[in-house]
This record gives sequence, C-alpha cells and structure tokens, in this order.
Amino acid sequence: MTQYILRRLLLMVPTLFGITLATFLLINLVPGGFLDRKLQSQGRPQAAMTQEVVDAMKKQYGLDKPLLERYWIWTKRLVRFDFGKSFDYNRPVLDVIKSRFPVSLQFGILSFILTYLIAVSIGLVMAKYQGQWADRTLSLGLLATSALPPFTAGLLLLVFFAGGQFFDWFPIGFLQSENYAELSFLGKIADRIHHFVLPLIAYLMGSFSALAYLTRNSVLGEMKKDYIRTARGFGFAESDLFYRHAFRNALIPVLTGVGAFVGVFLGGSLLIENIFQLNGIGRLGYQSLLTRDYNMIMALTFLQSLAVLVGNLVGDLIYLAVDPRIAYE
Repeated sequence: MTQYILRRLLLMVPTLFGITLATFLLINLVPGGFLDRKLQSQGRPQAAMTQEVVDAMKKQYGLDKPLLERYWIWTKRLVRFDFGKSFDYNRPVLDVIKSRFPVSLQFGILSFILTYLIAVSIGLVMAKYQGQWADRTLSLGLLATSALPPFTAGLLLLVFFAGGQFFDWFPIGFLQSENYAELSFLGKIADRIHHFVLPLIAYLMGSFSALAYLTRNSVLGEMKKDYIRTARGFGFAESDLFYRHAFRNALIPVLTGVGAFVGVFLGGSLLIENIFQLNGIGRLGYQSLLTRDYNMIMALTFLQSLAVLVGNLVGDLIYLAVDPRIAYE
C-alpha cells in the first residue's frame, strides 16, 4: 500500500508538469494578451504607443522574455510555492486566492454534506419502495432536476425569489448583510443562512440526482445477489437484509466519489458564483481569464489540478478502506 501511494504521488509530478505547460502555452499563444487588454481598458491601443513604452510595460510584467524561459522561471518559483504577483490586483497571487478561498470552501463543504445526505436518503427510499408510488414520484422529480442545468436553476431562483418579477425574499451577492457585526450570535447565523439559501440550492441542483440513482441501483443490485438470497432462505428479516447487508455493501461505489469533492472545495463554481455575485475561486478564475492575468490563471490551474489528483487518490484509498478485498499494487 505504501509503495502504491508513493507511486501515485510521484506520478503527480509529470502530470502537473504537462497540465501547467499546456496551460501556459495556450494562454500565451492565443490572441489578445494581458498587455493588449490592459491598454484597451485604458483607451490606449498598443499600435498608438511608441515601441519604447511597449517594451517598458512588457519588462514591468515580465513579458519581455522568451516563452519557455518564462515558464522555467515560473516553475522555479513554484518550488517555493511562489506564484508571483497578480497583474490585476498587484498583490501576491496566493494572497488573492486566500481571500477568495473561504467562500468556495464553505459552499463546497455544505454542498458535499447535503448532497450525500439528500441523495443517499432519496436513493434508499426509491430502492426500498421499488416500483411503488414513492419510487415513481421521486424518479420523476430527479429526472426534472437533472434536466435543469444549475446555471438555469440559478437564474430562475433569482427571478422568482431575489427581487425579480415575483418575490424579494433573498439577497444577491456577498455572504452577510451590512449590519452583520451588530447582530447577535443567533442573528448572525440566521443572516448567513439567509444569504446561503439560493446559491446552495443551485449548487445542489447539479449534483445529487446522479448520486441518488447510483444509490438506488447499487442497493437493488445487492438485493439480487446470491448472499442475500441465501440469508433470506435462512430466515433473516427483510429489513436486516436491506439495511445491514445490502445497503452497507451498496455504499462502496457511492463512498468512492467522496474524493472527487476535494476538487470542488477548491474549484468553486464559475457559473453559480457569477450568477449570485459571490467572490469565490470560480469567479476569480473567470475574471482572470477575461483579463489574461497569467500568474493567476497558472496558480489556479496548478492548485485545482493538484486538488483533483489528490481527490482521486483519496477516492481510491476510501474504496480500499470500505472494501478490503481490493488490493492495490
């Protein structure tokens, strides 16, 4: 097991190298770089400026060196976990990410917990009452939910419940009210919940349907296996067979998806954070792409890729923990 983990960790190095190199080349070779964007935002097209001024600006942002040399410089800084300065914010990239990270982390953790609680519960009910009205009703609801993209769900929530044409029940943007500091402890909790409701619903809309179906089908698959038939023949109660045996074994493929949520904690949601004007990692990445903030794009790419690779490894280890029959070599 130790050798397997070490081998997976070592394989992350060339994987991250390939991802970051491809990203670096792509963002630097596409037309409309950072300098062009910055000059356009100031109403000063690059063609109208002297070459000396353009060269000075390139040197200021480190864009005067050959492409591969710049990547090599970036890689050397990466060893010290130094991602350089953000072109847009004129601050260390890591400081900007740290300021945005708590927003995405809070929604990532909450959506993870609620997704598993809701999805596993729904899937269990559907399996328990297979073919009955509860199964059919929940299946229809899940089908409707899965057919509605989170982006569309977010817009509908805003229109109906956040000051659109119908109700003005929930706020848009930020995670707390202006008078948050003046509220009591319970008032602060209520205020946070008030701000979290709509974005959290949008987060959940795109995640729990597939997990609920997976739980349902896994439980039903276990109930058809020989060991369940044998136990039923020995007179075991049907509830014991369902909950203590089939359900526990059916959780194996469900729990292995836990590792994938590690990437969600860091990545945030680009669409949902933009719709609800939340200053999280997803929105930061979107804004960085628009302005061609190279250092920020590279840092987010590296950290999100690392989170996904670590999440995959965590998923494999969880799979081993819940099913000792699996052996990684």
